[in-house]
Amino acid sequence: MRNPRFVAIHRGGSLPLEQHRQLAAWAADCAERVLALFTAASPQDQRPALALETAHAWVRGEATVGEARASAVAAHAAARSVPPGPARDAARAAGHAVATAHMADHALGAAVYALKALKADAGADRMAVEQRWQAGRLPEAMREWVLPALADKMRLIH
Repeated sequence: MRNPRFVAIHRGGSLPLEQHRQLAAWAADCAERVLALFTAASPQDQRPALALETAHAWVRGEATVGEARASAVAAHAAARSVPPGPARDAARAAGHAVATAHMADHALGAAVYALKALKADAGADRMAVEQRWQAGRLPEAMREWVLPALADKMRLIH
């Protein structure tokens, strides 16, 4: 069952549009910090970068949810085009970040895949530094409900 805090008000949850957009911006920021790991492995493939551009456009009200969903599908296809590892995880982070426009709890996937990419690339110490950055970047009013949900998702990479 989905946490109603991550379900938009218009879908029967309790997430206001302003917080939904803040969550999407945070997710895109998390994914952008690891995008270079994908770009280094596949420099010609712009799908994850375009997904993050679309995420920011949705946050500004300049892209539709449908455009965001299509961009998420493309970023995940890019992830499948590279071997498992940091590049794949970075592309998945971008896909989840833009998918946040459709379902807000995808923001957690963006953060987790960014951490997973860093752990695979640079080790657990670098991942811990990034976890602190992610927590600090998250709007304070959202920390009390997002951080516990993120901790639950983190169990996937340990």
